Amino acid sequence: MDQLVSQWRVVRPDLEDVEAMAVVARLLHVARLIGERLAAHAAEHQLSVGEADVLFTLRRAGPPHLLSPTQIASSLLVATGTMTTRLDILESRGLLRRLPDPEDRRGLRIELTASGLQLVDAVVGEHLGRERDLLAVLNPRERQQLVQATRKLLAQLEAPAAG
Repeated sequence: MDQLVSQWRVVRPDLEDVEAMAVVARLLHVARLIGERLAAHAAEHQLSVGEADVLFTLRRAGPPHLLSPTQIASSLLVATGTMTTRLDILESRGLLRRLPDPEDRRGLRIELTASGLQLVDAVVGEHLGRERDLLAVLNPRERQQLVQATRKLLAQLEAPAAG
C-alpha cells in the first residue's frame, strides 16, 4: 500500500492526499481477510457466513427465537431474495422452520428449531473467540479508536447522498 502511494506521488505529483487511496485499499484488504477467516470457520460447521448470520439473528432475538423474514433481512442488511435462499438452505437442514404469521395470513415467521439452537450455541462462542483473536494485535485503546473511526465512516457512508 505504501508503494502504491509513493508510485502515484512520482507519476502524478499534482494529486492531493493519495494516502486516502492506501487507507481504502487497506480497509478493503482487511475486510477480505477477515471475511475469508470467518467463512472458513462457518464452513467447519457446514454453513456459509450468511447462513450463520441468520441463525445468530434468530438466537439473539431471544425466546421464542421467532422473526419475520423481513426483520431478519433488515437486521442483516441483505435483500429479501438473498434471505429466501438462506432460509431455504437452513430449513432443508432442519435448523429453522417457516410458520404462518398469526397476525398476517400472507406472512411468515421464521423459528429457530431445537437443532438450530443447539448449533448456534455451539458455534457462537467459537466465533466470538476467533473475532477476538483477529483483533488481539490491537490494545484496548486502539480497539476503541477503531470502533470510533469505523462508526464515523459508516455514518458518513450510510447517510443519504446530498442531492
